[in-house]
Amino acid sequence: MWTPAAYTYRRKMKISDADVQQAVVIMAMAKADAAGIGFTCDPLTGRQDTLVIHANFGLGNTVVNGSINPDEYRLTFENLIPSVTHKKIGAKQGLCIPKLSGRTEFVFDSQNGARQALTDENILRLGLLIQRVFEALGHGEEPQDVEWVYDGKDFILVQARPVTSVPKYTYPKLKGQPEIWSNANIRDALPMVLSTLGQRLIKIMADPILRSTFKAINYPSLPGLKYTRVYRGRGYFNLSAIQWEYFDALGITPKETNEAIGGHQPEIQIGTEKKNTLRKSWRMIKLLLAIKKAMADGKDIFQANRELVSNWLSLDFKSLSNQEKLLLFQEFWRRGDSYASVPGLLNSAAAALFTFLSKTLDGIFPGQGITKANALLLGRGDITSAEQGYRLLRLADIATGDADTQIFLKSDPLNYPSWENKLPEQSPFKQGFRAFLDEFGHRAVYEGDIINPRWNEDPSYLLDLIASMMDTDNYHEIREKQRTKNQEAWQEIKQSTSFLRQKLISWLAAQSIKGSEMREMAKSELARLACPIRLLALEIGKDLAEKNVLREAQDVFHCSWPDLVSILAGYWDGQGLPVLVEDRKQTRLEWENIKPPDTIIDEIPQSLAPITFSAKEENLLGVGIGVSVGRASGRARVITHPKQGSQLNLGEVLVAPSTDPGWVPLFLKAAALIMETGGHLSHGAIVAREYGIPAVVNVPGVMELIHDGTTVIVDGDAGKVFLSEPN
Repeated sequence: MWTPAAYTYRRKMKISDADVQQAVVIMAMAKADAAGIGFTCDPLTGRQDTLVIHANFGLGNTVVNGSINPDEYRLTFENLIPSVTHKKIGAKQGLCIPKLSGRTEFVFDSQNGARQALTDENILRLGLLIQRVFEALGHGEEPQDVEWVYDGKDFILVQARPVTSVPKYTYPKLKGQPEIWSNANIRDALPMVLSTLGQRLIKIMADPILRSTFKAINYPSLPGLKYTRVYRGRGYFNLSAIQWEYFDALGITPKETNEAIGGHQPEIQIGTEKKNTLRKSWRMIKLLLAIKKAMADGKDIFQANRELVSNWLSLDFKSLSNQEKLLLFQEFWRRGDSYASVPGLLNSAAAALFTFLSKTLDGIFPGQGITKANALLLGRGDITSAEQGYRLLRLADIATGDADTQIFLKSDPLNYPSWENKLPEQSPFKQGFRAFLDEFGHRAVYEGDIINPRWNEDPSYLLDLIASMMDTDNYHEIREKQRTKNQEAWQEIKQSTSFLRQKLISWLAAQSIKGSEMREMAKSELARLACPIRLLALEIGKDLAEKNVLREAQDVFHCSWPDLVSILAGYWDGQGLPVLVEDRKQTRLEWENIKPPDTIIDEIPQSLAPITFSAKEENLLGVGIGVSVGRASGRARVITHPKQGSQLNLGEVLVAPSTDPGWVPLFLKAAALIMETGGHLSHGAIVAREYGIPAVVNVPGVMELIHDGTTVIVDGDAGKVFLSEPN
């Protein structure tokens, strides 16, 4: 208690000497055939895709105090199952054993260096166990330092704590700069607190998506770089690394990267680095060629993905053994990893084509390039997520004329699951809704987390929306507005430029539309891939609930992947898992009530305050990015979750934090859209253009600035929101 280390610690933590007492801890001594330490990162480099284990025979103090050269095993968790990437068999000059009379003794043993302290199978078992500690105590983010003992049969954990100091693993040019993590762009699809199972899935899928552009041009990305993290259950991107890679590889400045992804985040310092070089120009050419190929191959890839998922869904998951389930999960993972480059490249395609179009138009209409580009794209695409809305609008129209459907939808309470049994087979609505689910049933509200049921599992959200849209068919009105605005934009271009330049603009607009179509379809197919993963996880949950390992099947989504893999592989019986699940569920509820920071800079969370303006523009509420042209006014309806969509009335202004495909049907009732985050190629921007409603995104603090019922004006041309006096 009075050692210099203990005394200094109390001073640092401001603990009074009078408040502490000496403790005597009495514990059973674990039999140690082998022991050592494990780190869920590389403590020397800071790489977090690596798990490092040090091991020796006997008690673990020889490893901790450095008296011998232990074995070192390195594992990676890039796939579902850990794999050993490197083994260094240490000399292990001796071992420490307990003496019968008490205390311990060191015994020299020259034979130990010739054999591993742990077998290959036990290395994997221990790796999974240490990874479970990382998920349970470090929430899958804070690296853990774990001490363990192997008694010849099982592993025993004797200590776990956060790694004292993790070096920053990043590019040399970023070493002296603050590390910026941002929820811009990722918040567009994943604004919610993710389930434990969903967090791991997002990390696995997001990194290859973000790396795809640089992989296509053979840019030497830093191996093992961490692009995605979770803070209080919500996703963030490594903005420092993303800004640097786009600049170093392609000459795209940090400012331009910020504009593309939306949000209001800081920029890294690039110093005297040149924006344009011959190498960067060559890489840009390679990227354009890769994008061209991805767009040409896209339809075939999407079809192959549909067929593969269909084959998986035809399997009888219940009849599979645990080993077969594990192998199937690995197959899902491999497919996800290989497919991830497709949405990544197509996202780059949409961004590059829109940029070329807007810059070309800016040369004709200085300062208006983006506005003109938005106008040219109005309603001219075949956007899969927008088509969902059109189809629902048509279903609402069909329901209006279908007496059986009207009776069903107006019943109180509405028994959603009974729609197939309650409606007669000849019902036009029943046939149409069944066709809708066949095509779009793999999607969901906040589909980015597999905890959320897909529409073909639970169509209640859709049925509610259809009921609210009956007798409000404005499909033809939407299309007419789109045609009018588009024709006006083309007329202005024809009057202002040459015939050849008109042809160039027409080609660029067509390619930009195609890029948006392909991007949205790629995301749709990514959501389709999640369906068999979700259903297999649920089947495992049912099995564990039947065996009383879990309280209910749905609890499987609050397990970590290492938890499930350990059970399926037979390394763990799941004892104590319900306690861990309840803790995670409670933590998730607490996090859902905390407003997430916009950025995390050097581990300090920071939120953006609403921007204040001078009185030069009367009643100006906010400035963002105009992503869909036009000007509209209406009563504001602040919606935090699409399931609140019934509160939105026809002709009101939808105010949202961000949007994913689950929000699309609400756009059909909205006069305009305002979003707190987003950019030109965010989901909300693409669909707003398709529907022809004015939209302003990336308005900081707008959810607090605007109150329900306030009459506002949305200027999609200028990217501004004004307060309006009610009529």
